[in-house]
This record gives sequence, structure tokens and C-alpha cells, in this order.
Amino acid sequence: MEFANQLKKYRTEKNLSQEQLAEEIFVTRQTISNWETEKSYPDVHSLMLLSSLFQVSLDQLLKGDIEIRLFRQYHCLFF
Repeated sequence: MEFANQLKKYRTEKNLSQEQLAEEIFVTRQTISNWETEKSYPDVHSLMLLSSLFQVSLDQLLKGDIEIRLFRQYHCLFF
């Protein structure tokens, strides 16, 4: 799942621990851990808070860098 990777990427880019991120969006550290290990998935409200905190669109947060993904798909099809 791309979301778990994106969450960890954006969290570490902001130099936030799981605990610090949890406090910012009003969840527990265990919840952040569960999201990053794909044991659970955030609700819409949490996704909106994350998107705002990281200053990225929901698409970027959920899908990752679309240009890179499209390049990889294209590359696999033709090479």
C-alpha cells in the first residue's frame, strides 16, 4: 500500500517522531505505527489533517508521486 510509505516519508521529512505526529493530529502513537505498518488505515478526518500538516494533496498522500509511478509503468511496458 502506497499510503504507508508516503506517511513515513512525509513524517521523516518533517523530522517528526510517531509520537509527535500523533499529537499533531490527535491520535495515539500506536495508531501512527499501525498506519505505517499497514495494520489499519486512517479515517477521512485524519487524512485531511495529514494532508494539511504535510502540505500535500490527498492524491499525493495516498498515491505517492504520480509522475514517478507513471514513468515506472511506461518503462516496464516498453523495456
